[in-house]
Amino acid sequence: MATIGDFDPLNSIVPATKIEITASCRNLLDMDTFSKSDPGNCLLSHTDSSHSSFICFGRTEVIDNTLNPDFVRKFVLDFFFEEKQNLRFDVYNVDTRSSNLSKHDFLGQMFCTLGEIIGSPGGRLERTLSGIPGKKCGTIIFTAEELSNCRDIATMQFCANKLDKKDFFGKSDPFLVFYRSNEDGTFTICHKTEVIKNNLNPVWQSFTIPVRALCNGDYDRTVKVDVYDWDRDGSHDFIGEFTTSYRELSRGQSQFNVYEVLNPKKKGKKKKYINSGTVRLVSVSCNPSQPTSLHYMSPYQMNAYAMALKAVGEIIQDYDSDKLFPAYGFGAKLPPDGKISHAFPLNFNSENPNCVGIEGVLEAYFQSLRTVQLYGPTNFAPVINQVARSAAEVTDGSQYFVLLMITDGVISDMAQTKETIFCLNMLFLLSSAMEELDGDEVRVSSRGRFAERDIVQFVPFRDYIDRSGNQVLSMARLAKDVLAEIPDQLLSFMKSRGIEPRPPLPVTSDSPSVSTTTATNTSTTKHCNPHP
Repeated sequence: MATIGDFDPLNSIVPATKIEITASCRNLLDMDTFSKSDPGNCLLSHTDSSHSSFICFGRTEVIDNTLNPDFVRKFVLDFFFEEKQNLRFDVYNVDTRSSNLSKHDFLGQMFCTLGEIIGSPGGRLERTLSGIPGKKCGTIIFTAEELSNCRDIATMQFCANKLDKKDFFGKSDPFLVFYRSNEDGTFTICHKTEVIKNNLNPVWQSFTIPVRALCNGDYDRTVKVDVYDWDRDGSHDFIGEFTTSYRELSRGQSQFNVYEVLNPKKKGKKKKYINSGTVRLVSVSCNPSQPTSLHYMSPYQMNAYAMALKAVGEIIQDYDSDKLFPAYGFGAKLPPDGKISHAFPLNFNSENPNCVGIEGVLEAYFQSLRTVQLYGPTNFAPVINQVARSAAEVTDGSQYFVLLMITDGVISDMAQTKETIFCLNMLFLLSSAMEELDGDEVRVSSRGRFAERDIVQFVPFRDYIDRSGNQVLSMARLAKDVLAEIPDQLLSFMKSRGIEPRPPLPVTSDSPSVSTTTATNTSTTKHCNPHP
């Protein structure tokens, strides 16, 4: 999958939407004498910062012997609504391994903007290719979809049994093609397996695929799988098809993941037709069990979220008298109906979201990873407001609330988050979020208004990764910097409200204290709330 790299025409830190573009062509020119064209190097180029010339961004794979290619390799672009992002697509017939385009036959080109593709009905744009005088170059089709923040990765393996024999002098050369469904009922190709020669009971190699490529983070979205018999001339024979979903696949090897391969034409013609074979899921491993996930639960060490939570929590819990921490998650689909939530109790007890001590928070976090489906976007405002409602109930200064948020991604609701933080200056809250929200240099602003106090401290976890392996020392430094501004923030708040220190109280359960809450997200959020 091609990624945006340095494609940033606005040169801005404004969060952008990630758009995935899939390309297909129809009725391309046939440039080969004894076979069909081998279209590949469908090049995407974009204008440079001056908009005076095009810069090559990425290329698709080469598909042999076809005039109607459906390219698997995608283009992932940053979309800026307020920017005109000019694109050019060039299609070539590839006959050599040379990367020099002059060595290949030019098949046509098309110009458009990214906004035109996104703004087309259903995110589907079809345009005529041009560039060869006097020739009809065919058409190029684009489908666009906004990518979710789902970072899950799945590794799967499939095998088949008793597939139909399609070759006259042999058996079949089967391969699988995976498609994800679109809202308009169409399908977008997302993966092809290798070809297994002369075998009706093939076992394909395992492959790894981002879950968002398979279903864009929606575990219940239909996944269609076509089974083909490969032919050298590109006219692959259709054996049959079946449908599934990532949720079904994630259940692993079982009777639920054995699929009948059905050929609708055969089923309509033959009364005794049963199927064209079966395909079985051999194995599947799903993120966050993948080491590439920040949520990966390793048997040997804590993941990044857990390390940060433990490092900060073990210090601040000393200032919480009852050691009860409300812990919330955001950015997930919850069982049993898959409802998306951006502020759910990690212990799934809405009446009492408290966890006992930091160890209780960690236990709830790990349990939630086994229960929910991580899902974007990354919205901060709901969980901040959840904590703010608790803080608003205490106005006499007897409690001070601290919110710690741990996340890996871009804030999807930046405007709402900034407005929320601005309004929270009348409350006593600290939020640890992103650099734009950190008011050390410039106060957080919303709609031209500036926050009364700096109530945000942003600390990037990556700056505290100890390459030598001394995680204890590095996490100690992380906790120190995360919590460094709290004393001054507390004093600033109390002075601004004219709240004087009270005389020492006997040690009782009613003594005032700092209270802490935690929350975890798709990008995990730990949300710490001070409790009495």
